[in-house]
Amino acid sequence: MKSIIEELYYKMNYDLLTGADLAFIGDAYFELYIRNYVLHKGFTKLRDLHTKCVNYVSRTSQNKIIINLLPELSEEEISVYKRGRNFDYKNKDSEYINASGFEALIGYLYLKKNNERLE
Repeated sequence: MKSIIEELYYKMNYDLLTGADLAFIGDAYFELYIRNYVLHKGFTKLRDLHTKCVNYVSRTSQNKIIINLLPELSEEEISVYKRGRNFDYKNKDSEYINASGFEALIGYLYLKKNNERLE
């Protein structure tokens, strides 16, 4: 028997979520993924963990990641990236906007349980 959360998760249409919604969950997933990655690299001091994580999750890093990934993305993934990127960001620079598109893509892939593409 499915729990209420599982039932809602199953019924949600991820194509209807806004770019901001997708970026919200993508940011959380990516942060946790990177924290796990850094821990498995052997860093155990809190200051080191924080510094290493920030190197990956900053908007500058996410901007670089998405620029390098763009040629590898499918049409659907580019559409999701653009949906996150085109959210109404007032007074934000292109680096921030690109990072938000990256987070939206990560959120979409996570919600769709597309682990192969997330990796």
